[in-house]
Amino acid sequence: MYKPLPLDVIALNQPVPVNVWDPKGVLLLRKGEPITSEQHRGHLMLHAPMVRESDWQAWSYSYTAELDRLVRSNESLSRIAGLTHMVEVRTLAAQDEGRAHEVWPDVHAALATLLHQGADAGQFVGRIERLAARAERLWRDSPDESLLVLVQLLFDVRVGYSTTHALLSAGLCALLSPAAGLPPDAQTSLFRAAMCMNIGMTRTHDAMARQGSALSDAQRLAVREHPVLGAMTLRRLGVSDAVWLQLVEEHHERPDGTGYPAGKPVTGVAQRLLQMSDGYVARLSPRQGRGGLLSQQVARELYMGPDRQPDSLGALFIKHIGLYPPGSCVRLASGELGVVAKRGSRAHAPLVFALVGRQGLPLGEPALRDTQDPLHEVRESLPPGEMKVVVNVSKLLSRL
Repeated sequence: MYKPLPLDVIALNQPVPVNVWDPKGVLLLRKGEPITSEQHRGHLMLHAPMVRESDWQAWSYSYTAELDRLVRSNESLSRIAGLTHMVEVRTLAAQDEGRAHEVWPDVHAALATLLHQGADAGQFVGRIERLAARAERLWRDSPDESLLVLVQLLFDVRVGYSTTHALLSAGLCALLSPAAGLPPDAQTSLFRAAMCMNIGMTRTHDAMARQGSALSDAQRLAVREHPVLGAMTLRRLGVSDAVWLQLVEEHHERPDGTGYPAGKPVTGVAQRLLQMSDGYVARLSPRQGRGGLLSQQVARELYMGPDRQPDSLGALFIKHIGLYPPGSCVRLASGELGVVAKRGSRAHAPLVFALVGRQGLPLGEPALRDTQDPLHEVRESLPPGEMKVVVNVSKLLSRL
């Protein structure tokens, strides 16, 4: 498929970053060739210049990635304003070279920039779409690695909590929504809503995760208002997907009408999945005033549902995520402590890397345990702080 090319963004005598075609597929200008004059530009315009959609996506991503890099590097405003679209185009495959643990930090940093810019973010829709596309590929191609990386990031108090929360919630939705029967368009909207649901209070969200005291009145008000503020912000930034906006606005409403901000009953499958994923990540994450709740406990709470009765979506959650998601910490029947590496065929029997031996001393090398073996079955979840070892995620993944 082709997209119209706005030739006015291409400076004279600069190599074009992509091939330029006419609507019939005839090559007008090869990648690397320049527009030599305004007369040349006018001649090209007569032929309705187009670019392949894949090239357009790669070009747009390369530009926004460079823009994000300049912002994160605290470059001067003049340097940022002077960035042109004549950037080197990297293919989408090249952008995602490397394993999940190598790519997720870049996605995390770019999304953090976007969420903290909030209403001031430029080219928001294009930037969030590029990030969502990268994140969706990671979840599709490397779900267990992605869970391991992001759950471990969730336990790291030095990392921006709100962004990790968004990426992990979106990933849980991506893993659950096909099995829940959501059509593809609804899955797409749900994933983007999860990434953006807290854009109305990103800085407050980060601050609350770091504080040990009770919320202030201002923070409580921010929490109460952020669903509506988030949806308003997204509309101003150019989001027009009605389902995406509705999900953001309703992600704290409840089936029995006890939620907020409107207190209306919300029972849709997409809304339920977003609420479950949001709540699961929030309860799993450690805070300054408390450790994270145990994954086994949180999963069982989801299974019982909001009315304290067995819930079909809660059962689906446990089936696909397990009682012990990758990245969480567990104690084995052998007395060893470890980190879950991969989900197993049964919810209670994942693959685990043992890191601490039965005598309480760190193992020289991680040992992969199949917890279907009674000698190594999981006895209990552990708070992350109970394992007094540094978890080297890249080292673990290299052994899978």
